Amino acid sequence: MNQLEALRQWTTVVADTGDFRQLDAFKPQDATTNPSLILKAVQKDDYRPLLDEAVKARNGKPLDEVIDRMLVRFGTEILSIIPGRVSTEVDARLSFDTAATVARGERIVAMYRAEGIDTEKRVLIKIASTWEGIEAARQLGQKGIHCNLTLLFSFAQAVACGAAGVKLISPFVGRIYDWYKKSAGAKWDEAANAGANDPGVQSVQQIFDYYKKHGVRTEVMGASFRNVGQIAALAGCDLLTISPDLLAELAASEAPLTPALDARAAAKLDIPAVSFDEPAFRFALNEDAMATEKLAEGIRAFAADAVKLEKLMERV
Repeated sequence: MNQLEALRQWTTVVADTGDFRQLDAFKPQDATTNPSLILKAVQKDDYRPLLDEAVKARNGKPLDEVIDRMLVRFGTEILSIIPGRVSTEVDARLSFDTAATVARGERIVAMYRAEGIDTEKRVLIKIASTWEGIEAARQLGQKGIHCNLTLLFSFAQAVACGAAGVKLISPFVGRIYDWYKKSAGAKWDEAANAGANDPGVQSVQQIFDYYKKHGVRTEVMGASFRNVGQIAALAGCDLLTISPDLLAELAASEAPLTPALDARAAAKLDIPAVSFDEPAFRFALNEDAMATEKLAEGIRAFAADAVKLEKLMERV
């Protein structure tokens, strides 16, 4: 049994890619995309027809609507290959606008439904984990639209998502690791900060344990991995979304792999319940320099790629 097969015993494996032609090789249950992955995919010859198709179908429609249609087109192609769910992201430039995020999420879901997709079972609307984004997810959830809260770096974000009844969260393991490594500079000890000691792994462990202790139904999906060691250290997590390169590494390795996270053990831990209203949430996030910086950086990067995608479509 290779490591990918072993991992599937305890964790739902999700592919993190916009390149849906790679999915058959790894047989993931679900798939996630983001603006950067879609931008990368549409510049490949294999996917150029999807870009051309979206441009031809514009007919005077607003560019944001045309881009959403292209994202849904990618999503429907992915859903034809995988048995589970696909995550489709709302424009990151709406990360601080609850009403606009709700409207965009509803529009994306309507587009999927027009393609005959059972959105309640097969689509997650991906939203940045700002206070406004979490509130948008709460409102969408009340309408039967499930969400994946992304760019999640702090415990406060996770607690707020759980309280809002969010379907799934994506803590960014690799980006947390990146921040602490950069901050330490020459003092960083890779071996001492590997595996269970990796700060990104520890963040997901804390969230997972808290959710399982307090019966929070929100699913935890570790994301943004830098190496297979981080993945192995989170075996047993509800889901893990993994790039094709790291999926290939797991499939090529027969090294032993055992579960590291245990819901039953977590339920027995002494972890006090906490809650955050908006002021407390904003203060807690402000106190966490890593989470504040990485959330802002992630929104800027996804927004920049959304602009690049718009410009690419305008040039076609």
